[in-house]
Amino acid sequence: MRFEGSMVAIVTPMRDGAVDLRALRELTAWQLAEGTDGIVPCGTTGEGATLTPAERVEVVKTVLEVAKGKAAVIAGAGSNSTRDAIAAVQSAKELGADGALVVTPYYNKPTQEGLYRHYVAIHDATRFPVVAYNVPSRTSVDLLPETVARLAKAGAIAGIKEATANMDRQVQLVEKCGKDALSYLSGDDFTAVPYLACGGHGVISVVANIAPRPFAEMVHLARAGRFAEAFAAQVRMAELNRAMFVETNPGPVKAGVNLLGKVGPELRLPLVQVSEKSLAVVREAMTRYGLALA
Repeated sequence: MRFEGSMVAIVTPMRDGAVDLRALRELTAWQLAEGTDGIVPCGTTGEGATLTPAERVEVVKTVLEVAKGKAAVIAGAGSNSTRDAIAAVQSAKELGADGALVVTPYYNKPTQEGLYRHYVAIHDATRFPVVAYNVPSRTSVDLLPETVARLAKAGAIAGIKEATANMDRQVQLVEKCGKDALSYLSGDDFTAVPYLACGGHGVISVVANIAPRPFAEMVHLARAGRFAEAFAAQVRMAELNRAMFVETNPGPVKAGVNLLGKVGPELRLPLVQVSEKSLAVVREAMTRYGLALA
């Protein structure tokens, strides 16, 4: 299947140190009601790096219970260990997810050949749709278009989440891989509309956690070729997008979802709740945008 449209990198609600599955269930249902096309649990925004393997299973299962057959579910399954990534992708497959989001191996800093072999090994072991996630600002490694083209030719990936905010990068991906060879997904809310204008199929969004309907409407306008309207929506959302990164993601967006009254503000160490100053920035941006706070 092609992954496309407005997708949310959903936060993982927590209460007293444990995952709040009831809140996650309600949050997923709300996202679907608001027009979100896909749910991505256990990603960066979902604090996947500090969830245990058992918790990741429960999170993905819970999302699937609500969203299966109604929206695409792409489970976060990355690791800087290829063997661990294979196990996580296999788990996503067995649970019934539609795909797995696999970030480039962080910290190790593999070469392009190492990145290529990482994704090929995952494909060979699982035979499951993998969306490669390229976010050099967090991983210190960049999955280059030439390597993506090799992976596409090998059939090792079904798509890529590109979070470089570089439109020339997206043009190069289409140039080297073909317009419809992969699902091209933006991982940058600030440039969602320009990305879609450069051949993107969808967006995996942070801000959609707090403004799912406006974000989905913006994405759908762009995909329909109504770029003037879509860009106007992008500009209106600019302050809100900035507020979501006033501190390290997902601190601000989790504070935002809490201000909506949908989840608690709790994060798992080493992440901590945003400062009072940052919380004020988030609250003011949400209020000015017109979101109804609890």
